[in-house]
Amino acid sequence: VQLQASGGGLVQAGGSLRLSCAASGHTFSNYAMGWFRQAPGKEREFVAAITWSGSKTSYTDSVKGRFTISRDNAKNTVYLQMNSLKPEDTAVYYCAARQSYGGSDYYTDRNQYTYWGQGTQVTVSS
Repeated sequence: VQLQASGGGLVQAGGSLRLSCAASGHTFSNYAMGWFRQAPGKEREFVAAITWSGSKTSYTDSVKGRFTISRDNAKNTVYLQMNSLKPEDTAVYYCAARQSYGGSDYYTDRNQYTYWGQGTQVTVSS
């Protein structure tokens, strides 16, 4: 599956952005999806994950209550709505996919994902 992330940009602290990740090449609903981010000099870290059906989600503690992951299987797209952005949210954001085989799991470890998008830069100014 090919993934194309978009929606990043420059925003002031307290602002909002919505990232999108469009998938192509395979049946999107077969895949659990995740968002990760990587700041300069740091490792890529988990942000949010969602099951193939969208019934379950998971978030890293630092974004709980501010970010929301969702998906539209009819549009082959997963979203990350980011509100109340902080300067520490500045990073390149990546979407990732892993075949789910109809299971009900989400995945929070980057090593569990097979496919990655190219990343989209999010910069939050103070």
